[in-house]
Amino acid sequence: MPLIDVPPAALLAELRRVRASAGDRDAALSALGLRPLTGGMQNDIYLWTSPHDDGEAVIKLYVKTDRHRVEREWAALTLLAPHHLHTVPAPLWRDAKPIEPAIGMTRLHGRPMIKAADQLAALRALAGTTRRLQAVPLTGLLAELPRVDSGEHYMIRLTQTWPDLLANQPNDPLTPAMQHLLEVWRRSGDADLVTAQAAPVLSRGDSNLLNWMVTDDCAACVDFEYAGYSNVDFDAADLIEHISGRAVPDCIWVQLLPDLGITGVNRRRFAANQRTCALRWLAVLWKQRDRRREEFTAQHERVEMLHSSDNPYA
Repeated sequence: MPLIDVPPAALLAELRRVRASAGDRDAALSALGLRPLTGGMQNDIYLWTSPHDDGEAVIKLYVKTDRHRVEREWAALTLLAPHHLHTVPAPLWRDAKPIEPAIGMTRLHGRPMIKAADQLAALRALAGTTRRLQAVPLTGLLAELPRVDSGEHYMIRLTQTWPDLLANQPNDPLTPAMQHLLEVWRRSGDADLVTAQAAPVLSRGDSNLLNWMVTDDCAACVDFEYAGYSNVDFDAADLIEHISGRAVPDCIWVQLLPDLGITGVNRRRFAANQRTCALRWLAVLWKQRDRRREEFTAQHERVEMLHSSDNPYA
């Protein structure tokens, strides 16, 4: 099917009008040839089929525009387009309105990776796609901006934000245990390894496995609004320690380390990044410990495990 390579101005204006109205939104969207797609947690995504049957496009409408989200995603898609990877959307057009800007891109087809029957094969394909993305030379905006939720950003949470929050909760029974883990991490020297210079690579900036799908022969990914530069060690650790990664047993992640670029040369830096990423998730869940008690408890146990002799990654 042909691709629509210019912004459909009238459609976008009507879409924004429908979103602002109080009428039957579903019927109005259907009349415009638009179907909402799932997966857009921060922003909204639609599949548009032209009424003249001359093309289709995925339209991403940005409700949130902080952190250079639109610019990051457009830069990533246009950087990758000439490499014809077929595992990421191809950019079609950008509509840079100040309110609810939009990007048009091609549609990817596949099955949710999180539901793959063969986790090892699916994640090995993910690792292959990740390494191909990392091999694309960095230029322009993405060579200047670190990925969102970078190692340096985690440092701020673990050395300033969380310690201050804990200090203001002296009577909470969990505070001493959390402060002890932070002190163990501080003494370990992990922070120095996380912030040490490493070769920059392209990073999607979002390690959520929900953004990945499997096809018959590869793994494809969407959502580049957090993209920027990172390094192989941190991105591998952040992928494994993302909360969505708990659906995968450690025995599978351990097998995938070489596929993700972790070798004897950078294994120590990876381990430091892994412990740091796990501790950062503990800090996130600590703030939600009352309503996510089971997840918080499991993450507490995981952080302790990664600092123990039982660590399967050691």
